[in-house]
Amino acid sequence: MADDGPMASSGDREPGRAPAPGDRNRKPEHATAPEHADRPTGTTGTTDDGEPAGNGSSRFGTPGRPLKRSSFLVGFTGAAGVLLAYALYLGLRNAAGILVLVVIALFLAVGLHPAVVRLRSWGLPHGLAVAVVALTVVLLLCGGLFALVPPIVTQTGQFIEQLPSYLEALRRNETVNDLVERYDLMERVQSAANADTVGQALGGVLGGAQLIFGTVFRGLTVLVLTIYFLAYFDRLRDLGYSLVPRSRRERVRLIGDEILTKVGAYMVGALSIAVLAGVSTFVFALIVGLPYPFALAVVVAVTDLIPQIGATLGAVIVSLVGFATDLPVGIACAVFFLIYQQVENYLIYPKIMRRSVSVNEVAALVAALLGVSLLGVVGALIAIPAVAALQLILREVVLPRQESR
Repeated sequence: MADDGPMASSGDREPGRAPAPGDRNRKPEHATAPEHADRPTGTTGTTDDGEPAGNGSSRFGTPGRPLKRSSFLVGFTGAAGVLLAYALYLGLRNAAGILVLVVIALFLAVGLHPAVVRLRSWGLPHGLAVAVVALTVVLLLCGGLFALVPPIVTQTGQFIEQLPSYLEALRRNETVNDLVERYDLMERVQSAANADTVGQALGGVLGGAQLIFGTVFRGLTVLVLTIYFLAYFDRLRDLGYSLVPRSRRERVRLIGDEILTKVGAYMVGALSIAVLAGVSTFVFALIVGLPYPFALAVVVAVTDLIPQIGATLGAVIVSLVGFATDLPVGIACAVFFLIYQQVENYLIYPKIMRRSVSVNEVAALVAALLGVSLLGVVGALIAIPAVAALQLILREVVLPRQESR
């Protein structure tokens, strides 16, 4: 029998040859895994050249080992966090004025968006609908300025013209002359008329001019931001919803849309009530013969937008003008606003606001006071919609979560 030579090893076995009976219990040569084979995914080892290797490497390099948590590192990280928080606080404080303008523009955009939606439902393109709403707002602002500025300029000019006659009448008064002589008022006035006083007066004039130009700049900024937010309202809303996790996005979208609807409805209702108050004041001023009826109507409409105290403020202004005109006219103004405010508070306001927002009176009063203390008139305007949104979040999110625990 010929010698076939030594038996071929399992590694040299031909591909088509069946395994021998003893080969089933034989371990292959690669069965012994290297040390780094049991390493979890994501850890890095080293190659034969000493370079890092493994699954954690990327085109930006291999992450290094985590730093040791020494007391110096913990203290330095805490100090850096405190400095960053303080820098953020300084930035927010310095940008508070701009942030307030952004909040006002957002509030106006949310309130005017239903008008854009209505115009789009009538077949207008989105850009044309935004342009129509913006042009209407600009015309209303111009109409208000046209109503208020001429009376103020006229009354100021008349006061300056009649100021010498007022001073002459005061000089003829014996009581006033006695006071002037007793307290040496003339000498004090002459001593006060020096260079320092002139410089302070000039600074006051410059400060007044700066106030006027600053107000115009802020108004234009709010107008431009409002138009921008109206034009990109849907994109900004979708961007805000996309920041929410996908599992909660649908619920957040439903609650957010409801909040936006309530804010828009509140704006429409508040504007309707203010316009009705202005029209009523205009008709009453024409009947009793008050001067500048259109300007007084604008004042009442603007002040009526302020919750809780706005209607009373407008009534006081018009009543003072009425008393300055004639005593019976002033009494008629006081009676008219007393009756009208009762009708507005108990008939008009509940009927218009019932479908938009339903806020507790105590919560509305507290919110208005807090809004005035934080943001002034702007805070008072956004107080009630903010409370309505908070009530919705409490009713739909917080309270059900507490009940399920």
